[in-house]
Amino acid sequence: MNIKDAADRLGISARAIRFYEEKGLISPVKQTNNGYRTYTENDIWRLQTIAALREIGMSLQDITQALGEIDQGNQQRLEEYLELQQAVMYAQWVELKRMLDTTQRMIDLNRQDGPLDVSHLHDLADSARRLREARQNWHDRWNYDTQAAIHDQRVQAANSRLPRQIASNVSIDSGLVAMQATVESDREDGPDHYGDEVRSQQNSRTAHRLNSDTTYPENVGSRSEELEVGVGARPFNIYDNYDEALEQTASWISPAPGEKGLDIGTGTGNLAGKLLERGAAMTAIDQSREMLRTCRTKYPEMHVKLGNFLALPFADQSFDFVVSSFAFHHLSPDQQQLALQEMQRVLTARGRICLTDLMFADAAHRQTYIQQAEAAGHEEQLQTIKERHFPLLDGLCGSLEDLGYVTKHIRHNALLHTVLAVPLR
Repeated sequence: MNIKDAADRLGISARAIRFYEEKGLISPVKQTNNGYRTYTENDIWRLQTIAALREIGMSLQDITQALGEIDQGNQQRLEEYLELQQAVMYAQWVELKRMLDTTQRMIDLNRQDGPLDVSHLHDLADSARRLREARQNWHDRWNYDTQAAIHDQRVQAANSRLPRQIASNVSIDSGLVAMQATVESDREDGPDHYGDEVRSQQNSRTAHRLNSDTTYPENVGSRSEELEVGVGARPFNIYDNYDEALEQTASWISPAPGEKGLDIGTGTGNLAGKLLERGAAMTAIDQSREMLRTCRTKYPEMHVKLGNFLALPFADQSFDFVVSSFAFHHLSPDQQQLALQEMQRVLTARGRICLTDLMFADAAHRQTYIQQAEAAGHEEQLQTIKERHFPLLDGLCGSLEDLGYVTKHIRHNALLHTVLAVPLR
């Protein structure tokens, strides 16, 4: 058929078809006698595919790559391109939703009795702008695609050289132990008792204070100061006590069979795999295609998807719990706040959060750590602190409590903590 016939059949303009040809997306045969283009059924199918990908907002560059994967029959790579586009759309939707919320808050302020203080509108606008920039400014400075092939070996090399240290000796105060018992009973008896019993437990900022709620063993002797601050003689590695921390996370989540869980920044899926083995229906997301390919190979029954903390590519209330390990510190403080809000958005009303990562107990701990690392000449620790954003434990727990959760935590080594957050509903 000629270009007019093709345009009529597809419901697009002849000009659009010529544009796609100029960009190399299609190559119709030209008649030798007059040079007119002739469009075959294969050309029509290809044009339909291009139109479908354009409809979801995919760029011409991505469409070119996607068509190449289709030509080679690579369904997995095509799915990755589609998931990437979906992640972009979710990010746009999340940002639009935030703009709508900010606008509504401005409307509410305007409706208040008395003269309007326009400075409140300015503050809201500034806050919205700052959060938008925080969402847009994240990028993978560590290029995890290149690390995927050796990630598991690297983690285990660091983890296997160290004995279990202090986690087995860490105790939580009676109020938080009671909360843990409530979590476990809820897994056994169903969700009906969950909110009311947890609500009866401690619900103040003191519930997560390191000095009052977490005790450390008295028999560590001369090593106590080293464990407290974390600047010791041995080589520093982010993945110290890795297996121990993942086991603690899975144990605290304790999924009921069939519960839907989300692991954010899953890497090669080690934490998600532990929860999968405990009967959870796991979804794992990461911004690294190569990490996800390794994860798919290890856990073919797991649902893996491209995505990141700041715009989770899922509908509201999609999961019963959210976990993340050794990934939260890749976000700036503003981005961490956005990430917590996104986790809450995709959780059910009774959904819980468990985060395992390197954290400082508070600002004083961070300052002391930096000072001792500088005095000891430990450039690796100092560079790691500079590159990453290890949260403050007290601040993180406070932010979770502001979102309506009660928290508890456990310390695995001088910096590594696991934090559980359960909603007060």
